[in-house]
Amino acid sequence: MFFAPPKDLIAEVYATVPAELDGGKGSPWLSVQHPGRQMRAFLEGPSFDRDGNLYCVDIAHGRILKLDPGGEFSVLCQYDGEPNGLKIHRDGRIFVADHAHGIMVVDPVNGRVEPFLTRPGLERFHGLNDLHFASNGDLYFTDQGQSGLHAPYGRLFRLSAAGQLDCLIDNIPSPNGLVLNETESQLFVAVTRMNAVWRVRFLPDGRTVAKSGTFIQLSGGLAGPDGLALGENGELIVGHMGLGSVWVFDRLGEPMFRIRAPRGLLTANCAFGGPEGRHLYITEAETSSILRVELPFAGRRMFALAD
Repeated sequence: MFFAPPKDLIAEVYATVPAELDGGKGSPWLSVQHPGRQMRAFLEGPSFDRDGNLYCVDIAHGRILKLDPGGEFSVLCQYDGEPNGLKIHRDGRIFVADHAHGIMVVDPVNGRVEPFLTRPGLERFHGLNDLHFASNGDLYFTDQGQSGLHAPYGRLFRLSAAGQLDCLIDNIPSPNGLVLNETESQLFVAVTRMNAVWRVRFLPDGRTVAKSGTFIQLSGGLAGPDGLALGENGELIVGHMGLGSVWVFDRLGEPMFRIRAPRGLLTANCAFGGPEGRHLYITEAETSSILRVELPFAGRRMFALAD
């Protein structure tokens, strides 16, 4: 199946982690994931708070960074972990999918890091990647580890607001970013090492998984789809790690835009922000930068920040 070429957009560099905040050398995570490379900060998981501060993780150096509305970076906290994904709860707490430990919670005032869900049933996760809140407070998250087509053991979990943990799928070859559609009847999951985005469907009860399959099949890049976001009309935004691009698809999966990074290929995650919510902020890990581009539509309101 072929579509018309999507319109090209070029993102601008909004902010770059300064030299004085270089995370340093000797990152065990980098030595495995990106051997031979050094980066000031491997940025992922951008999320805005109500005051317009943008928080993101630096998985390579175990840090949570804060970018204020004036474009200045600071370190909220650093700990012995590998923070991979980040979302802000409606009560202001910062939830982190930590590849080494599990779900952690960070206090945005003092930077204190505490475990939230690390060893369910006394078993550790393979290695958490990303997370997403539903409007009812349920938390969906991916357990990626080193899974792939050679070993499709990646998992998708749902932790209900009441505390019930369910494994929804346990055979995903590298589950990564995830986002619910506008009616919360479907969940999109980036499957990085399959270079695809899956659509996970729910039965009318809203809990049972059924009829799931591939929604978008991508190609190229050094990795595959990473972070996902949703537009106000159901548009799906896909960060393509290793291609230096972010794709925008309409609600039916037809490509609308290709957003190109002005530098770097590791376009990982994205989040909507700005006064009207029409600016897309993109983490580019290779250059430790936040990119920005304006779109003709706003992002869907973050469920985690709902009143």
